[in-house]
Amino acid sequence: MTDPKIIFPCDYPIKVVGDVTLEFHNQVCDVVAKHDPAMTTDKISQKTSRKGNFVSISFMLVAQSKEHLDALFADLKEIEAVRLVL
Repeated sequence: MTDPKIIFPCDYPIKVVGDVTLEFHNQVCDVVAKHDPAMTTDKISQKTSRKGNFVSISFMLVAQSKEHLDALFADLKEIEAVRLVL
């Protein structure tokens, strides 16, 4: 079985899960803006976990290539509070 092919550019949903900190949202938004300058904060949603321990930030990115996604994921993982990038 072969892996499904992604045809770029495309809309690509991303979710970042991390610790609840004051700067987490801004750090994620800064990284996203670096990789997609057209991204605006109204396109980014945030949800706190039921127990309030974690926060998830979701957005739809216009991915230009696999390398573009790899670079974005690497930069997001550099944020100390990030626990998971999907």
